[in-house]
Amino acid sequence: MVSQVKVQPSGHVFDVEEHETILEAALRQGIGLPYGCRNGACGACRGKVVSGEVSTEGYAEQALSEQDRVQGYSLFCCAHPKGDVTIEANELTSAGQIQIKTLPCRVESIEKIHDVAVLRLKLPVSERLQFLAGQYIDILMKDGKKRSFSIANAPHDDAFIELHIRHQPGGSFSEYVFHQMKEREIMRFKGPMGSFFLREDSDKPIILVASGTGFAPIKGIVEHALFTGCQRPIVLYWGARTKPDLYLSALAERWQAEQPALFRYVPVLSEASAADAWSGRTGFVHQAVLDDFADLSGHQVYACGAPIMVEAAHRSFTTERGLPESEFFSDAFFLSKDMLPK
Repeated sequence: MVSQVKVQPSGHVFDVEEHETILEAALRQGIGLPYGCRNGACGACRGKVVSGEVSTEGYAEQALSEQDRVQGYSLFCCAHPKGDVTIEANELTSAGQIQIKTLPCRVESIEKIHDVAVLRLKLPVSERLQFLAGQYIDILMKDGKKRSFSIANAPHDDAFIELHIRHQPGGSFSEYVFHQMKEREIMRFKGPMGSFFLREDSDKPIILVASGTGFAPIKGIVEHALFTGCQRPIVLYWGARTKPDLYLSALAERWQAEQPALFRYVPVLSEASAADAWSGRTGFVHQAVLDDFADLSGHQVYACGAPIMVEAAHRSFTTERGLPESEFFSDAFFLSKDMLPK
């Protein structure tokens, strides 16, 4: 049986399948209900049931008291509707509304693909990180320094935090990740942060432009858009020097194969070698966009990667193709001095 949930004061309405909690269904359909642990321990998803009934099971008493229940409150991560219901909750629609936390994490896995380490970080059982697709976290080092990395997974897939770290020969942190970091190692981070995230209040076609590991937040954005059923056409341009630098190209190709009417992938190499046997697009990635689009006035653009690429894309898209300034969103990857080779 499918139930319908209406959210006050926004007026948003979404469906809940029989096996889903209210929170699970909300996240699946892009409704930004607040949450923390997602297992009934923290109380961050607490809200009022205005009308209708829900069954709430498997939660900690300190997160929802008997008095709370009498007054009509529930934990939406543990609540299953019994028919149609109306709830009262403050939806999160911007980065500024999401709580920034400092949390411990454990290195669950380290997968090395070419010169990129894909880290998956496990949070404590009682914690989850609520974030918007495309945001980043700061890894807090024991020496007091921090390293900023984009979150590469989508908000609904938050059992782990995924980071993509390129090896910088001589760079202190990337050398540590590639040669010393061990699985089950404990780290700390602060987040989420950043204003680079998918704007879901628009119906404009989306152009994504990435260079190198700028693919990381783009990956989170694409996975979120596909998961929530976004119907806006999406084109991803991913630029790299050589073919191996497109370290997850097979994933982007899979998105295109599964959603050919919605998603298109355009890889671009700037220094293709004979060994690449490359027959695809070449040159600068932002130029590939310029070659394909004579008019960007009706689009949104999300660009992430090397500062020179982001700056060139911004300048050429707005001055040469009519892209409104307000529809260009970017995250340029700057290396701090201590991350550079010594």
